[in-house]
Amino acid sequence: MQKFISWNVNGLRAVIDKGFWDYFDSADADIFCLQEIKLSEGQLECEKAGYHIYWNYAEKKGYSGTAIFSKKEPLSVSYGIGIEEHDHEGRVITLEFEDFYFITCYTPNSQNELKRLDYRMTWEDDFRNYLLELNKKKGVVLCGDLNVAHQEIDLKNPKTNRKNAGFTDEEREKMTELLEAGFIDSFRYFYPDQTDIYSWWSYRFKAREKNAGWRIDYFIVSEDMKDRMKDAKIHTDVFGSDHCPVELDLN
Repeated sequence: MQKFISWNVNGLRAVIDKGFWDYFDSADADIFCLQEIKLSEGQLECEKAGYHIYWNYAEKKGYSGTAIFSKKEPLSVSYGIGIEEHDHEGRVITLEFEDFYFITCYTPNSQNELKRLDYRMTWEDDFRNYLLELNKKKGVVLCGDLNVAHQEIDLKNPKTNRKNAGFTDEEREKMTELLEAGFIDSFRYFYPDQTDIYSWWSYRFKAREKNAGWRIDYFIVSEDMKDRMKDAKIHTDVFGSDHCPVELDLN
């Protein structure tokens, strides 16, 4: 079995101070992905025995960024999606293995007053096309903070958040389009009716204590990989960030 973990750490240096490496070691994942590392190159010396490590830093300091730790060395690694407009914020890393592509992504947030929603819509279409092109060659496993709660079941307060970033009709429709294009939301595949399981909680209003959260972190798998899926998990008991880690197990 292969074990994959994805975690938006909301600042890697901050989470290292809160016991990150203890969790990393205990998880013993084959691939461990990070989003929102908030690092520039050279800010953190990081080696991990037994892992190949890949970083994609945002050009803007203290912002965005992704990383992948992989026990197995990939055939190839690429950064971004090959579109100039999208590739300055360190949001995507793709590893190619013999039988599938593995991608981690930190999807752009539509922000307050939805000031980045138009950009987000362009991103969604371009990123979906990127995934579909890869899937023409082999299977695809996508993970990361995709910054959308897809259905009402995926957040605590759907009615009051209807026009807020992460739960607009537009963003939810883009997730529907992705799934209808031949991809599977792994957690909902195994747990279609599971309520009150979230992966992100605001730091305000004691949201995590009250479990007033959102499920915005995903493992998305192409249909041709469906038979290899064994389980999907959300580790709500792991602290250190405003997100918790999510997991996919593949045969």
